[in-house]
Amino acid sequence: MPEAQLDRIDRNILDALSHDGRLSIAELGRKVGLSKTPVQARLRRLEKDGFIRGYAALIDRERMGEGHIAFVQVTLSDTRSAALDAFNRAAVKVPEIEQCHMIAGGFDYLLKVRTKDISAYRRILGERISALPHVAQTSTFVAMETVKDR
Repeated sequence: MPEAQLDRIDRNILDALSHDGRLSIAELGRKVGLSKTPVQARLRRLEKDGFIRGYAALIDRERMGEGHIAFVQVTLSDTRSAALDAFNRAAVKVPEIEQCHMIAGGFDYLLKVRTKDISAYRRILGERISALPHVAQTSTFVAMETVKDR
């Protein structure tokens, strides 16, 4: 289903769930002005069509001992398709890499890396990130404070 085929109610459902994924069908229906049956049908369709990819709890990573966040610019030595694919496959397997984005700009990837502290980050950088396929150079930016995290 193309994005253009989402109506106002579909968008309201997605917005409500993005703020509280634990809403009951009845609560969701009240928020969007529909009864339970049509809300359930729309919800199933939004899930089937891939607009809702899943449901998850928002975990306080700092309380879990994973409060150190670093953003890493990665420049590859080779950017042909096979090299990009190899990097992508390997990066997905590193649990400390929370996000990995291919970038159009002066470097190739931007990683969000979450660890316990700077020492743990340094170890992950040296042993895992720098060892990813085709990594030529990295630059690290340490987050001092998270102002918004949605």
